[in-house]
Amino acid sequence: MASFPPRVNEKEIVRARTIGELLAPAAPFDKKCGRENWTVAFAPDGSYFAWSQGYRTVKLVPWSQCLKNFLLHGTKNVTNSSSLRLSRQNSDGAQKNKLREHIIDCGDIVWSLAFGSSVPEKQSRCVNIEWHRFRFGQDQLLLATGLNNGRIKIWDVYTGKLLLNLVDHTEVVRDLTFAPDGSLILVSASRDKTLRVWDLKDDGNMMKVLRGHQNWVHSCAFSPDSSMLCSVGANKAVFLWNMDKYTMIRKLEGHHHDVVACDFSPDGALLATASYDTRVYIWDPHNGDILMEFGHLFPPPTPIFAGGANDRWVRSVSFSHDGLHIASLADDKMVRFWRIDEDYPVQVAPLSNGLCCAFSTDGSVLAAGTQDGSVYFWASPRQVPSLQHLCRMSIRRVMSTQEVEDLPVPSKVLEFLSYRF
Repeated sequence: MASFPPRVNEKEIVRARTIGELLAPAAPFDKKCGRENWTVAFAPDGSYFAWSQGYRTVKLVPWSQCLKNFLLHGTKNVTNSSSLRLSRQNSDGAQKNKLREHIIDCGDIVWSLAFGSSVPEKQSRCVNIEWHRFRFGQDQLLLATGLNNGRIKIWDVYTGKLLLNLVDHTEVVRDLTFAPDGSLILVSASRDKTLRVWDLKDDGNMMKVLRGHQNWVHSCAFSPDSSMLCSVGANKAVFLWNMDKYTMIRKLEGHHHDVVACDFSPDGALLATASYDTRVYIWDPHNGDILMEFGHLFPPPTPIFAGGANDRWVRSVSFSHDGLHIASLADDKMVRFWRIDEDYPVQVAPLSNGLCCAFSTDGSVLAAGTQDGSVYFWASPRQVPSLQHLCRMSIRRVMSTQEVEDLPVPSKVLEFLSYRF
């Protein structure tokens, strides 16, 4: 694990450039509870951005039009203002040419969102394909919403219509993630201590229940090749699952408090986890080693104090598309951008009451949601990756840590191809 050099004064670190804001409309006598933006999401093809505005409402906006509005009208936009009122068309035939915004009433508080897109040749695991109610095509784009009452609702992004209502969880659905391979396999993480695997090409049939967590499950994420799932939760839990056999691979030990967020690197070689113990860890998921620690409180709290309310709880973490940067969001009113090989932030941005963050599909923008239902956007750090990083990403997309270590090449080459910080 990396040792800590003398701390860099964060006032000297570059301030991230603000791109824009989407401010939730505030009503008179607005209740604070229920307004939270627990989740933000970008469509896999970059066409849409979605977030929970609070009070059961999810908003879908075409991402390119959203960026254009920021350029035309400045950074600030109220989500129900005319400046963000996008073109609407009633013809389904025109929807692929003209994307539309939608405001969706989900019927209960929304805790999680995930976009899913289909690859036609990916067959359902169900034998009776002819009985399917839905035949998702290549142009299909779905939005899954996880609700306070344990339900999961599946929506058609282009029309805003409800397609499926998945009912099996008994508590809040805290997170959702689609398999990146286009199979429309959806995994849900819930406070009922379980993860559930759904096949949307089989009309939302629940295929498997993954049990192992002894307490709330806070978040889950697929590896880029869809073969592995990470789930994190209360009581320091970080689990890795084999998604071909639906068995637990290993439990990762190291955090000192609840783990609330996780994300894989684009090549699947690294895993980032964020915890209330004020730390973000970068793991090698193939052997369970901690490769890097990003601390948000200095000196870092000892294990016996790591569970305290110290205003440094880390709420969210996200890997960028370049595999070189991650973003973290903490209770100290700060968003931080880190390089995976440096233990101090390369850029920072102020943010009060932040709850969640996610990079855009191309990694150029970070979006963060807050307790009042708003979203804030910053430009991501831009750095030319080293030849070593490009080589590592190329080979690690197709090889595990053990497979790289078994290559019949000189030790210096192995060292060059390994993530060792």
